[in-house]
Amino acid sequence: MKLTTIGIDLAKTVMQVHGINERGKTALKKQFRRDQMLPFFANLTPCLIGIEACGSAHYWARKLEALGHTVKLMAPQFVKPYVKTNKNDAADAEAICEAVSRPNMRFVPAKNGEQQAVLSVHRARQGFVKARTAQANQIRGLLAEYGIVIPQGIGYIAKRLPEILEDGENDLPGVFRQLLQRLGDHFKELDRQVSELEVQIQLWHRDCAASRVLAEIPGIGPITASALVATIGNARNFENGRQLAAWLGLVPRQHSSGGKPTLLGISKRGDTYLRTLLIHGARAVIRIAARKVTTGDSWIKRVMGRRNKNIAAVALANKNARTVWALLAHDRHYETNYGVTQ
Repeated sequence: MKLTTIGIDLAKTVMQVHGINERGKTALKKQFRRDQMLPFFANLTPCLIGIEACGSAHYWARKLEALGHTVKLMAPQFVKPYVKTNKNDAADAEAICEAVSRPNMRFVPAKNGEQQAVLSVHRARQGFVKARTAQANQIRGLLAEYGIVIPQGIGYIAKRLPEILEDGENDLPGVFRQLLQRLGDHFKELDRQVSELEVQIQLWHRDCAASRVLAEIPGIGPITASALVATIGNARNFENGRQLAAWLGLVPRQHSSGGKPTLLGISKRGDTYLRTLLIHGARAVIRIAARKVTTGDSWIKRVMGRRNKNIAAVALANKNARTVWALLAHDRHYETNYGVTQ
């Protein structure tokens, strides 16, 4: 059986495979169990394999590439237009097989095991941070019902809660005090988990040269730098910095027609976590720049002079994304006044 292109619709236990030959005719349409996948492709002549970028896609990409095949991952929204009939596994696999052969298709770089491990630490930390914030808000809301108000800010919870528990004149019932003690212990445990994961990210950042280079950019610290390196991988997969910024959803969304360009807010496509880190880092730079009478980056001062701080933060995040691509793609170090003529 001579197959040139194959589309695989991944699932937990049963995979649907659709393959075509050199004439473009369907030569394979079959379901495989998980344990049947690798033996089948090991006995197959190397070919082009398309997979949707979904759960376990990077794992299968690494396994199939080790067998000599060329594997390309695609975003599901780019595959959906090629589904001709009602949605089912066979139709999805056929659509993937057709989409992967399109010359203008956009592909997702496959991640290696180390990249996925670092990103897993980031995802776990993000989950603990959300849980810690939710716990802090619950404690603050319950205390407000008894007329005790804790100021905003995560640091005030650990500072004020012991004082409230020790205060015998605030008329808190004993049952409620026990509940507060339990919630406070849970809050401390979540905070400890966040701190330990941040230490782990810091250690990986120190051992990664590319991550240390990105941390030199104002507005990018160890957490953002490590997440960028682990997510982007090879920056040469993008043609230029604007493609990377667009991949992160930091470029305007278009709704143009009839030759009239209409630009809206940012597209917010791509990785929400990375975009959030870049924008929060840009806000920190703007906050510091606003306090200074003079600053070395005159560009951000000009943007702040004609736009509000939120727009300036997104503009700086976009600029930092382009800088990240330039440093990674050309193996450079960050220079503050790069390209500025005296």
